Amino acid sequence: MRIALLAVAALAAAVLNAAAPPTASSESGVTRATLSNGLRVVIVSDPLAPVVSTSLNYLIGSAEAPAGFPGMAHAQEHMMFRSSQGLSTFQLADINASMGGDLDADTQDTVTQYYYTVPASDLDLVLRIESIRMRDVLDSDADWSQERGAIEQEVARDLSNPLYKFLTAARSNIFAGTPYEHDALGTRASFQKTTGAMLKSFYDQWYHPNNAILVITGDVDADKTLATIRTYFGDIPQKKLPPRRAVHLQALKPARLALSSDFSVPLALIAYRAPGYSSPDYAASQVLGAALANQRSALYELGITGQALFASFAIGTVLPQSGIAFAYGAANGSDSSSLALRIKTVIADYQKNGVPADLVEASKRQLIAQAEFNKNSISGLAEAWAEALAVQGASSPDDEVAAFAKVTKADVDHVARKYLVNDTATVGLLTPSNSGKPVASKGFGGSESFAPNQTAPVELPEWAHGVLQSLAVPPSNIAPNERVLPNGLRLIVQSESVSPTVTVLGRVKSDADLQTPPGKEGVSSMLDELFSYGTTTLDRVAFGRALDDIAADESAGSEFSLSVLSSDFDRGVQLLADNELHPALPARNFAIVQQQLAYALKGEMQTPDYLTNRALEKALYPKDDPTQREPTPETISALTLDDVKTYYQTVFRPDLTTIVVIGDVTPDAAAQSITRWFGGWSATGSKPQTDLPPVPLNSPAAVSVPNAQRVQDAVTLAETIGVTRSDKDYYALEVGDHVLGGGFYATRLYRDVRAEAGLAYTVGNSLDVGKTRSTYSVDFGSDPQNVGKARALILRDVKQMQTSPVTADELRIAKALLLQEIPLREASEEAIAHGLLSRSISQLPLDEPSVAAHIYQTITAEQVQSAFSKWIRPDGFVQVTQGPPPS
Repeated sequence: MRIALLAVAALAAAVLNAAAPPTASSESGVTRATLSNGLRVVIVSDPLAPVVSTSLNYLIGSAEAPAGFPGMAHAQEHMMFRSSQGLSTFQLADINASMGGDLDADTQDTVTQYYYTVPASDLDLVLRIESIRMRDVLDSDADWSQERGAIEQEVARDLSNPLYKFLTAARSNIFAGTPYEHDALGTRASFQKTTGAMLKSFYDQWYHPNNAILVITGDVDADKTLATIRTYFGDIPQKKLPPRRAVHLQALKPARLALSSDFSVPLALIAYRAPGYSSPDYAASQVLGAALANQRSALYELGITGQALFASFAIGTVLPQSGIAFAYGAANGSDSSSLALRIKTVIADYQKNGVPADLVEASKRQLIAQAEFNKNSISGLAEAWAEALAVQGASSPDDEVAAFAKVTKADVDHVARKYLVNDTATVGLLTPSNSGKPVASKGFGGSESFAPNQTAPVELPEWAHGVLQSLAVPPSNIAPNERVLPNGLRLIVQSESVSPTVTVLGRVKSDADLQTPPGKEGVSSMLDELFSYGTTTLDRVAFGRALDDIAADESAGSEFSLSVLSSDFDRGVQLLADNELHPALPARNFAIVQQQLAYALKGEMQTPDYLTNRALEKALYPKDDPTQREPTPETISALTLDDVKTYYQTVFRPDLTTIVVIGDVTPDAAAQSITRWFGGWSATGSKPQTDLPPVPLNSPAAVSVPNAQRVQDAVTLAETIGVTRSDKDYYALEVGDHVLGGGFYATRLYRDVRAEAGLAYTVGNSLDVGKTRSTYSVDFGSDPQNVGKARALILRDVKQMQTSPVTADELRIAKALLLQEIPLREASEEAIAHGLLSRSISQLPLDEPSVAAHIYQTITAEQVQSAFSKWIRPDGFVQVTQGPPPS
């Protein structure tokens, strides 16, 4: 089992995810138009795959929510997936699922965005749907009474996160007295007072073509698409918009927030007001944020020297008039207050003495290079253009790129002095709180039962009849070049030309639970941490500078990666290979890393997340199973550097390694570089066993893991199943799994548990079938008093898969979801590379998606019923509940 600083990772992800997405540039292949009703349209060509992404952006968000109803814009976003005039909730759901089910929406302070990514042939359907929703929605009380339960569960989920609690409190302090002081989420109390009529009034005020921007990216005929847009949207009338609330920022006041958390270690966060998009300081603030997050920064050095487990910096929320930036870290053996003082000291030094010029230039190169990488994803390109136009108010992502290029060190130092003011910062101190040990439950959260559900067929509108009539296997655009080097390393190359970039992904097939020597538990985690300390020829700082010089992003370990401009591909591969094959593993840092891991693990073993995972593993697998091996602070502390080196030499072998290269490079050029820098890598001895042994079927059980921070229960139902990847029933199970989930309201679990009962915000089902062992699971979050109801609905739906054939419509939708995965998974270079790597490591054909698609076409309802009856055990689930005890 790999140990990680899970609390710190969660913190970094949550903060960074709040930041603006990376930019994308180039006006070439861009078509712009503004319809007579004010709708702005931008179409950007990207030939990566026969896929298109659309982003319809309404320039309205939580900043214009009525007083006392902070989540009004968010609630309306939810209701856009309910009924409109001429398009019912379940008609919309079925059409969406038939196109592949890849859609999303989000509500920000100033914009609400609706995304689709679909096969290019389905663009007409998406445009028709969006035009219907722009013309009118029903916002009926009946629909709202059902959707309210789901959005209240979303609120409960976020309020169960201590980090979210801090972020909302920091926002309230930094933006006090402005429309920004609350986020878009909303509150249960206000949702319970909200009516359909109130939602309809909000929609009627703001959802108009002259308040919207439509972005389309991908494999698209711009002239034809623009003509279709004029047909569907052209006669929708524009309306006069209400005045928007003014933003008057108040003088900052310092604040100190002490919160309990369910994290493993104490966390310190210092929040500063930052420039907004409209500020002339915005570009410099982004460069400053990147510089302070650099691994050569003084903040990062706190972790290297053991003064913290980790420390970094991020630009979080950015709004037109202002933003929030964070310095943050995890304490190492001290309280969070002491760490906050250390972080403030580092920030004060940067404020006084400025940021090193080389870090400024490195950060500029990284931000500008990221614009090229964003072209490698059709949906990412749509997000970048939507962000630029609808959120930043720019004319294109090029504006930001040009602004980055003009930033000087003096600009960055000015922003540091002006905004990183410790005396007015909001400080958050999150201290772990022990909630108790897991306990065996006597029940599963109430005894509920439901009659078998009869799925009513949904009659689609006439214009959508063709969406399910043809279930053809979509063609695949990828044609990878594959070869094996003399040392056994497998190389897969997929050439693409959408941007001057190359991505490298690699994996050493291994399993720490099987390959760790007895008594050395945790050695794999020690190795993982030490990979970041440079190579035998370049120390940590010199290695980081070498990567910065070519604006490359690199990571080493049993899973390794490289993102680099194609002009620097060979140099990037050289650095990657140097780190992967010749890690420094420095003795001077070993003791610090060892102490950090032992301390972090001691805290981690008390967290509800850790206890939940362990409870699940103990209930699913035998006592002597390799997955039951558990590192402890004692095993970590007993390790030596020689133990780490021996583990590395034993586990890391070229004949168990696959490297995938994708991007602007030919197969021969890629092979030449990989051979030059990885070809000398050799292995000794026979290959080790890396596949876990088969396991018997588990017995049912129920475990409750207390978590005082949660107001909502997080529930996992899981079981081992006897099917393996080579069994012919695998494909029928996949089809059945997609009848249950994956298509939002078009699939059973979402329809029954969320759409109709309102018991959960998300319901996820997962069929994880491997070479030697497999599991089936369902996850959901629900109020404690509703856990039993949700579980009963889930079990009813699973059992019904065994007792009666799925309907013809359900079968067609499930097949459509699976077939459309082929083009949708080829809509980004990273997704293509991950798919190729996964199939190689799993010893599957590289074209397995196409092979599977032809099999899916032939699957019958009877085969699905038979497979579920044979392999799935509705009464065999282990239930692990984290949070308040189910009632």
